[in-house]
Amino acid sequence: MRSMRSGLPGTLLLALLGGCTGVGDDTGSSTTTNQSAVGIWSGTDSVTGLAVTAIVNSSGESEFLRSDGVQFAGTAQVSGSSLAVAVDGYSNFTTTFSDGTTTGVGTVSGTVTTSTTMTVTLSFTTSGQTTITGNWTLSYNALSTLASSLATVSSNYTDGTTGATVSIDGVGDVNSQDATTGCVLNGTISTSDTAYDIYQINFTYKNCTGSYAVLNNVEMTGLAVLDTGVSPQQLVIAVTGQSSSGSYGITSYLNAT
Repeated sequence: MRSMRSGLPGTLLLALLGGCTGVGDDTGSSTTTNQSAVGIWSGTDSVTGLAVTAIVNSSGESEFLRSDGVQFAGTAQVSGSSLAVAVDGYSNFTTTFSDGTTTGVGTVSGTVTTSTTMTVTLSFTTSGQTTITGNWTLSYNALSTLASSLATVSSNYTDGTTGATVSIDGVGDVNSQDATTGCVLNGTISTSDTAYDIYQINFTYKNCTGSYAVLNNVEMTGLAVLDTGVSPQQLVIAVTGQSSSGSYGITSYLNAT
């Protein structure tokens, strides 16, 4: 789905997420301990002043969300404390970047300390060749280690932007219908690591009309976080998808009802 993503520089030797790697011999060699980027991270972009949330699951799948709905998606890799992510970027569906385009490619790179801080720089170029930069200082969010489960996320939600009602049942089925756009949404939500408040979500649109018709039959996949620190609880979803007519990113904030 993310065919636009470029490879990471071959000179940087990376190991996925946490864990340890060691090299040496019987004389007392050195050991490198890799930090972990797994979790939910919150902070601010010093370039734009916008809030930024990073979501990284145990497989390294990552979503970096700005509060204007722009998302940067990729696979996080860590060597020691160095973090590198080759990302595809998307404006939130129905919006564009300043040059009128909706996608681009770039990198997020910097340092991370397990369960503490993430300090990274965004270097990004839109498909219209406009350069976007960012400097993000993010702190580990306490939501990270709240357990995830289908029982916990099961509820009815209302999309804070469109007003559409979304239902999630106890087996992870996700369904919605938007009276304004005509879009019917069907999909699933799951969690591969119940130790973290991070979910995987995928769904497909049908019956969309007007400007939303380009989303019909497009499979959207990504990550979600259940924010229990607000009232009502809010499910934050970041998904991307592509078809022969384009690539799309959607960031949604669903309020539990």
